Amino acid sequence: MQILQFLWNDVLIRPLVNGLFIFYEFLGHNLGVAILGFGLVLRFVLNPLTKPYMASMKKMKDYEPQLAKLREKYKDDKKQLLTAQSDFYKQNKINPGAGCLPYLLQIVILIALFNVFTTVLASHTSLTKLNNLLYAPLKIAANQTLNTKFLYYWDVTKPDAFSIPGIPFPLPGLFLIIATLLQFFSAKMMAPVISEEKKIAKKTESSTDDMQVAMQSSMTYMFPAMTLLFGLRFPFGLVLYWLLFSLWQVIQQYQTSGWGGLSPWLLKLRLLKSESVKR
Repeated sequence: MQILQFLWNDVLIRPLVNGLFIFYEFLGHNLGVAILGFGLVLRFVLNPLTKPYMASMKKMKDYEPQLAKLREKYKDDKKQLLTAQSDFYKQNKINPGAGCLPYLLQIVILIALFNVFTTVLASHTSLTKLNNLLYAPLKIAANQTLNTKFLYYWDVTKPDAFSIPGIPFPLPGLFLIIATLLQFFSAKMMAPVISEEKKIAKKTESSTDDMQVAMQSSMTYMFPAMTLLFGLRFPFGLVLYWLLFSLWQVIQQYQTSGWGGLSPWLLKLRLLKSESVKR
């Protein structure tokens, strides 16, 4: 238990808090701006860890016709199919599980940041808890006031998603909606892969493929819905970080698969020319 507590507090929470407050010091003592700067640098730091995952996804997309043939060939022998797929992945140096760790790490970081905002920064009237985590050069003096505002109004330590008296539009709620849409767009960009799986599943007699495809398809809507649902309780600072993460995810997904399942929508809206669609 002590080891887990050490890993959580000293290996994860403390570096995150100090990293955030380094940006707080250099970006005008504004915690909202510091979150954006720190989140952007954090994405760059973690980017090398996600590259194997994105490269593996691109390879699987390129080799999808060959994989479809294997699934069709061994549709009645699941054990042989797994063996054939495993051999195919080894021959073509594809690792389907590559990059799982970075995405798990993102969830852990999100939980850690939630803990920072709700248990440390939310009680900033007493700086004792915060200073216990900060290294000596970054400690907040007793006569200093911690600026937790973003754009001089929205408190990054509070949810305040959709009801802010006297404000014509609730910025936290708007950012949360944008983050949800970005999550949905990222999932839709992967839709061509799911569509190919549906074609194969229809040709098989087993319900295993149908269940797998249904789960993949439901994720297109489940993850964005979870973003919106849980985001309602997120402090605004965490919504800022999640918005940045979602935008980065869309960019990475575009680099891997192009517009993918968003292409038909963009073509209908005349926002995309057919010759510019990535295949």
